[in-house]
Amino acid sequence: MAKTQTRYVCQQCGSAQAKWMGRCPDCGEWNTLVETVIGYKAARAGRKALTPMPESQPQLLRDVVADGFERFSLAMGELDRVLGGGLVPGSLVLIGGDPGIGKSTLLLQASAALAASDRPVLYVSGEESAQQIKLRAARLGLSGDGLYVLTETNVDAILGHIEQLKPRLVVIDSIQTVYLDELDSAAGSVSQVRESAARLMQVAKGRGIPVFLIGHVTKAGAIAGPRVLEHIVDTVLYLEGDRFHAYRLLRCVKNRFGASSEVGVFEMRDVGMAEVSNPSEVFLAERLLHAAGSAIAVTLEGTRPLLVEIQALSSTTSFGNPRRTANGIDFNRLLLLAAVLSKRVGVRLSDQDVFVNVVGGLRVGEPAADLAVACAIVSSFRDVPVAGDLAIVGEVGLSGELRAVSQLETRLKEAAKLGFGRCLVPQSRHLDRLELPGLEILAARTLAQTLEIALIA
Repeated sequence: MAKTQTRYVCQQCGSAQAKWMGRCPDCGEWNTLVETVIGYKAARAGRKALTPMPESQPQLLRDVVADGFERFSLAMGELDRVLGGGLVPGSLVLIGGDPGIGKSTLLLQASAALAASDRPVLYVSGEESAQQIKLRAARLGLSGDGLYVLTETNVDAILGHIEQLKPRLVVIDSIQTVYLDELDSAAGSVSQVRESAARLMQVAKGRGIPVFLIGHVTKAGAIAGPRVLEHIVDTVLYLEGDRFHAYRLLRCVKNRFGASSEVGVFEMRDVGMAEVSNPSEVFLAERLLHAAGSAIAVTLEGTRPLLVEIQALSSTTSFGNPRRTANGIDFNRLLLLAAVLSKRVGVRLSDQDVFVNVVGGLRVGEPAADLAVACAIVSSFRDVPVAGDLAIVGEVGLSGELRAVSQLETRLKEAAKLGFGRCLVPQSRHLDRLELPGLEILAARTLAQTLEIALIA
């Protein structure tokens, strides 16, 4: 006879406790322990458990046949780029993002585009009815040929439809709404999310059918549910963007079949998510030339170079402690650059409020934008503009020296393609090998030399 036992399971990390506590002792989160009934089979006394014969058999790697198992395109170039060049058959992809950011819209468009040119696609929704999905498809101008819609939350029923239809692609919207009957916990709990994802993974690997899972995010921006969910899937994507901007960034943070730092750029329009093939040109479209406090940084997102505008504003503070506000860059990085400017260059910022913003809602995480941020701050402080035809790339050290960055040639080619006549880079012995027609390469060794070159006298 099966026995049952009560455990309190953390909805953040998945750890189980014997009694309820206000704070999880493993992950430190508050009010995340939920009472869960756990069932297990009682072992029969005097009988030894027999090891079942496995159904699968090992085989030599050289004998594995991978013909017909190549990636296939989703008819959306930006989505294919983030996935590593296309979707791998049998892969399990998790996509998360804030509510209303466009996750369902993006996958509905991709499903309709694939269904129109290939085998049927199954779109499973646990949050919307078939009529609501039809209204959205009509608004997006999607015909829906070959696209099957299923409104179901029972995982066993979903798996039965997958076995019957044998689709080219399956989309689950969302993983927090589906459940398994054998588990007593509610949909969206740790056990339901974990076991449902594991069951879908078995079908994806066994049948070679790729599955997209849409996941909700918490207030902290992490995908809701246990962290083990991100370990189960092959690829984890985040759809990011500012609700006050039309542009959305699809960022890859895990990919077993490609680079884990690729970024796709989309624009939210009335007809859905439109691909942005040249994001650098879009981010610089409203740039004001010869404006103090503005500098162009050449960043790299994955394998894609992006030119973004860094804006800074320096003003005399009205309080005892000056403010430092960073939007789009790391706050601690801004404090570091302000300290280097004050100590190594002599720019007095102790009585200045400093505000830094990356135009377009983009978030820059690499240190190659340090030099552009520093130039924008000094430009605003001295009220002297940075040269309009100058792109800037480089990392700033604590001694005020400039450090080389990776893939410099790729960055310079992107700057030349967008019409910039000069590019300021850190001094390096490899610069002699770089010769790009129409682009003058300016080298500097220290931050002080950079300001002399960048700022218009």
